[in-house]
Amino acid sequence: MKSIIKSSILFSILLFCFFNLLAQEKPVDTTEVSVTTKNVTLSGTLFTTGNKKKAVVLIIAGSGPTDRDGNSPLIKGKNNSLLQIAAVLAENGISSLRYDKRGIGKSKLRQGITEDSLLFSDMVNDAEALYNYLKENGFKKIYIAGHSEGSLIGMVLANKVDPAGYISIAGVGRNAADILKEQLATLPENLKDESYTALDSLKDGYRIKKVNPQLFSLFRPSVQPYLISWFTYDPEKIIKVLNCRILILQGTTDIQVKETDAENLKAANPKAKLVIIKNMNHILKEVNTLDKAENIKSYSNPVLQVMKQLTDEMINFIKKK
Repeated sequence: MKSIIKSSILFSILLFCFFNLLAQEKPVDTTEVSVTTKNVTLSGTLFTTGNKKKAVVLIIAGSGPTDRDGNSPLIKGKNNSLLQIAAVLAENGISSLRYDKRGIGKSKLRQGITEDSLLFSDMVNDAEALYNYLKENGFKKIYIAGHSEGSLIGMVLANKVDPAGYISIAGVGRNAADILKEQLATLPENLKDESYTALDSLKDGYRIKKVNPQLFSLFRPSVQPYLISWFTYDPEKIIKVLNCRILILQGTTDIQVKETDAENLKAANPKAKLVIIKNMNHILKEVNTLDKAENIKSYSNPVLQVMKQLTDEMINFIKKK
């Protein structure tokens, strides 16, 4: 009889513990978001965890045709870096909205809209439309986190709105024209000189009438308006006047953005917190080499998770009062 009573009590305790654990889990609601703005209907994914008075992060993807999950059709396979960040944030009770930029993934441009109509400022306006969507839907503490080119988009946006904080992830700290010059420095001398002249012209606001066929993919007439618009933004000047909490995250094995970029941003706004993460590459995975061939293998590896130090820093920044 005593053994039956003991078993019954033990079962009740285990049952109580089980339901208590269930109650502690943070349920995540997934909502497909659609927001119409200039010439495009933006498509995104909202992870919601509990009270809307708590934090939400607007996650802005990087350069080129990178989608809401951090993947690009230009690279075979997936890395899911931004999806992984959103998942870790959700596990820690932090909501997030990530989206496909205009013309990418499910964010379809209005029929008849061509590449030559796209400006960098459109990207900022799109991000602002999604920021406003979060405000209109009751979110009170909105953080902006941008990766790579998304860092600059988010930085410009943060100066237009009043976010709870801004997070730069592998963001550049120099004018884009100067970075392109650095990337084109290994071209044959004649092409390098021609590309530098073209970049200077675009930075001054002038289009290039005659483009060398060997440089056509970079300076094709239809992309020149975007480049001119992009080159007008100087991240050091923008972050200098940014009046909110700032976190700057950069990896040591990033083959696309340098540590000096993060240091430039920090120097421009000394109040910002700068964290250099050892062995983190551009897609935020742990890679212990700067060798391009080895480093880029991680760009197609969805099994490899974003670095824990990265998400820990983001969570601590967001949860800090």
